[in-house]
Amino acid sequence: MTQTTDLLPLLIPNEFHTETIEKLDTLFETHKLWLLSPEEQVKLVQKLKPICKAVATASWQTSPLVYELPNLEVISCFGVGVDGIDFEITGPRNIKVTNTPAVLNDAVADIAMALILMSQRNLVNADRFVRAAEWRNGPFPLGKGLAGKTLGILGLGSIGEDIAKRALASKMKIAYYNRRRKNLPYTYCSNIFELARASDILLCMLPGGEQTANIVNRDVFAELGLRGTFINVGRGSSVDEKDLTEALRSGTIAAAGLDVYQNEPEVPEELLSMDNVVLLPHVGSATVETRQDMGNLVIDNLLAWSNNKPLITIVD
Repeated sequence: MTQTTDLLPLLIPNEFHTETIEKLDTLFETHKLWLLSPEEQVKLVQKLKPICKAVATASWQTSPLVYELPNLEVISCFGVGVDGIDFEITGPRNIKVTNTPAVLNDAVADIAMALILMSQRNLVNADRFVRAAEWRNGPFPLGKGLAGKTLGILGLGSIGEDIAKRALASKMKIAYYNRRRKNLPYTYCSNIFELARASDILLCMLPGGEQTANIVNRDVFAELGLRGTFINVGRGSSVDEKDLTEALRSGTIAAAGLDVYQNEPEVPEELLSMDNVVLLPHVGSATVETRQDMGNLVIDNLLAWSNNKPLITIVD
């Protein structure tokens, strides 16, 4: 929607959070690309080329048309993982990119622990067991406890560290693999295979992108082993879903808990039919409070830019 005001123009290529976009409507002259036909989108960008210097977008995807703005200075992203941004374009052109870190740590950490507990104790099937009145026929099968188990964290960033704190409260042990070792009292593994061997539960926290594409594959699952559980709250693109499906089907690993997938919202049909998989619809940061905080950070970065102040959460 174009507004006839003196506000700075802002291109919004996709719908990411209604409340945030409504706030942006009051602060900028917003232009909503996703509401237009492909032909109208091209025309709008042509019209905006001389005047538009700012974009607000989802971090996981955007329209390539935004890069046709010759005077673009800032892309303010809603989300932490910025695999939807083409840094080969933004870098040489000195276009600043911001994201929304830290404010979603607690929500994502909670979901990670929920998937760990649900998969170990088989809670989804326990709920079905009660609803189907099967309890009358005998007790529900035993699950697995968390105490004493090793949680291997693949990608120990700030969210991973918050997950580790929660896991420690459940009397778990922590191992991890990063490109760089951290000054933390956890077991450091030199590669992903060593981490999988050391883990009872392997948690993927990797970002998306070419460097991590399908990095969790059949070889990793073989090292995790038949008693192991795989959890993913990072990016679906980092996991070879065919290998994961086969590992679960064949008993190479015991279970999985997933909040992210390669081609969302599509989920492999075979995973949908498996009782040893917990499936969530990418709700890691999906709390009212978290999404509000993420949106406010998108706005604050844009306001900082518009007032010639330092950006708050710039992505290096």
